[in-house]
Amino acid sequence: MRVISYNLRKHRAATELTGLVTEHDPDILCLQECDTAALPDAIEGLSLVHTTSGNRLGLAMYLRSNTFQVEEVRTIGLKKSLHDRVLKPAHERVLGARLRDIDAGRGLIVASFHAAPLTALNSLRRNQIRSALDALQELGPGMPVLMVGDYNYPVFKESLGQTVREHGYTLTLSDDRTYTRYRVFKGHYDFATSVGFDISKITTLPQATSDHRPILVTAEAA
Repeated sequence: MRVISYNLRKHRAATELTGLVTEHDPDILCLQECDTAALPDAIEGLSLVHTTSGNRLGLAMYLRSNTFQVEEVRTIGLKKSLHDRVLKPAHERVLGARLRDIDAGRGLIVASFHAAPLTALNSLRRNQIRSALDALQELGPGMPVLMVGDYNYPVFKESLGQTVREHGYTLTLSDDRTYTRYRVFKGHYDFATSVGFDISKITTLPQATSDHRPILVTAEAA
């Protein structure tokens, strides 16, 4: 299974999606900071599964409908930061789907995630990640879970990794930094947390319009 995650930087990178899908042939595409009303119903063979609706710039997911059957979709609101309460940029920070692999006949859960911005504390983002993983597990108890997206967590990943491990999950970074626009903020922002998946690699794709670089996750349900 090949999954691309991409923060579109307030939808500016939306014009790249056709080329991105054509070149890298993902099975699933998870987006953050997209103008959900402006998204097409399909991108080069990928069908739109669902988008968030509580905010204009939100989350979306596409997949190959001849590979996966969608059984249930859920959008999830998480604990708000001060930035969220004052500016109200996002209520729903997780878009999760329980899928059925048509050929293998087994279920799995995939989610697009966007954590609170850097103005929030790391402790709040850790709370959001724990809550998101708990909520996704409710979609299908015991099923493999893969959550990809913009975690806004460039430093102190040791504590985040410990938090994720205590929840029974694995944190996997990509092979290069995903945010490079401002020197002081450079780092791995976009990565994956998972349980029940063997992740063989996460490749950081070239930078284009967005201030984030897309990541390509290659994984298999264990």
